[in-house]
Amino acid sequence: MKTCFFSGYLLKASPGVKSLFLLPVFLLLPDLIYAQEPASQDSLDIAGKVMGLHFTKSERDSLRTGVKDNLKSYLRIRKFDIENDIPPAVIFNPILPGMTFEQQQEVISWSYDSKLSRPQSDAELAFMPVMKLASLIKNEKITSTELTEIYLERLKKYGDTLQCVVTITETLALRQAKQADVEIAAGRYKGPLHGIPYGVKDLLAVEGYKTTWGAMPFKDQAINETATVVSKLEAAGAVLVAKLTMGALAWGDVWFGGITKNPWNPAQGSSGSSAGSASATAAGLVGFSIGTETWGSIVSPSTRCGVTGLRPTYGRVSRHGAMALSWSMDKIGPICRSAEDCAIVFNAIRGPDPRDATLKDLPFNYRNDINLKNMKVGYFKSLFERDYGNKQNDSLSLKVLKDLGATLFPVNLPEDIPADALAFILSAEAATAFDDLTRNNRDTLLVRQIKNAWPNVFRIARYIPAVEYIQANRLRYLLQGAFFKMIRDYDVIVTPSFGGNQLLITNLTGHPCVVTPNGFNENGSPASISFIGNLYDEAAILAVASMFQHATGFDEKHPPLFVK
Repeated sequence: MKTCFFSGYLLKASPGVKSLFLLPVFLLLPDLIYAQEPASQDSLDIAGKVMGLHFTKSERDSLRTGVKDNLKSYLRIRKFDIENDIPPAVIFNPILPGMTFEQQQEVISWSYDSKLSRPQSDAELAFMPVMKLASLIKNEKITSTELTEIYLERLKKYGDTLQCVVTITETLALRQAKQADVEIAAGRYKGPLHGIPYGVKDLLAVEGYKTTWGAMPFKDQAINETATVVSKLEAAGAVLVAKLTMGALAWGDVWFGGITKNPWNPAQGSSGSSAGSASATAAGLVGFSIGTETWGSIVSPSTRCGVTGLRPTYGRVSRHGAMALSWSMDKIGPICRSAEDCAIVFNAIRGPDPRDATLKDLPFNYRNDINLKNMKVGYFKSLFERDYGNKQNDSLSLKVLKDLGATLFPVNLPEDIPADALAFILSAEAATAFDDLTRNNRDTLLVRQIKNAWPNVFRIARYIPAVEYIQANRLRYLLQGAFFKMIRDYDVIVTPSFGGNQLLITNLTGHPCVVTPNGFNENGSPASISFIGNLYDEAAILAVASMFQHATGFDEKHPPLFVK
């Protein structure tokens, strides 16, 4: 079994993966196949063996005409230039029959502090969480323009050191900040994000700026539209100061300009794929940031950089204007310095968009006055009992929750369904999203060309049979049901951020997760713990995470090299 970080998510690949191949495999084995007649007996025999199938000579003979006809269809389809933003007609739905959800939206009360004073140090100001920055702006103790200029200066000072910035959007930022100041002075305050500078992962399109997807083939790409998430943040009055780095095509922390650094240890990468978003937030270069997750791309860099990340329920936040990697698994969420900040940002970016058919318009009733004694909290007992690196911090975190009044109930992940075997769903969809790179040989332009990198994964995925992909999604449906049966009796499940299959399972089922710092490892690097919630119940896990943070204060720790 081999383990690697794959787009910031944990991938476990076994030799058995080689049996998952595309039915018309003879089309893609030039050395073995094209030396022969494309649908010859030998070609079909090789294809069958690659897929773990055996057909008799007469059966292979009967296949030949149909296989040739399929090839003609493939070639006809390839004549169409299908852009990355065109989704498949088949749409993943995390909701199973019988599920019910809260329908009434309540008014959310944010905790402004009218007595808060502006700190003398600009660095201290830069590290303040959104709610405190909002208190200062709302009470006119600082202007958005002043705050924006501080963050722009820090981006210029530290951006190259951390290699976390693709584009500083200075002209746009100063214009938005000035507009915010005028509106606030006129009494048209929009809420806690009004005037707050932020950055976005560079897979979100912003009109007038490049959207590079972190990859050499797209380093000069300009998309003539603005992503819905960015538009919603603009409507909330937020100020976009930078487009931040990401691992090339959403894998890891290596992009076409280098390796994004961890502010706690600049000799180390920040993990990924929301590499720049986590790094810039941790280093106080932005007030908050936007990341994405398919399989750990928010959880992993948030852990590495010691910040708080929210992976929302699948179908909560519009992906219009975002690079597609896996249509059935991609999710957009905030990376911030506190759980309450994540709640504020999530509240602004969630909701309907006619351009994303996966969205569900359901309420978000966040409260910061919960009582853990009134909540049912589970924990993955077997995962906490393992021998693993963050065991001590995680054990102390469970004690904190108990001290706060929680009764912890042991629960187990579904074990009957082999979640690892479903991982190629992501590979198949990613290879489809970037099919043109493989067929046009432009995948050679990507910086990472090792075995465990996109170019090779895309080629492998060409051999995944359509039948196996659909079968895997049918098993995924059963996994959804098994996980729902486990989690439905609980408000929150506490889990180690890594280990076991929980990260893969919850990304496949679409469940939300909050990851928050819970201490440091023996090398002085941040560690984390995660809270998993029911579908569309981000409010519960954010509230529990916020209570945990108030009790521990780990979210208030900042990398010493950048606190100046």
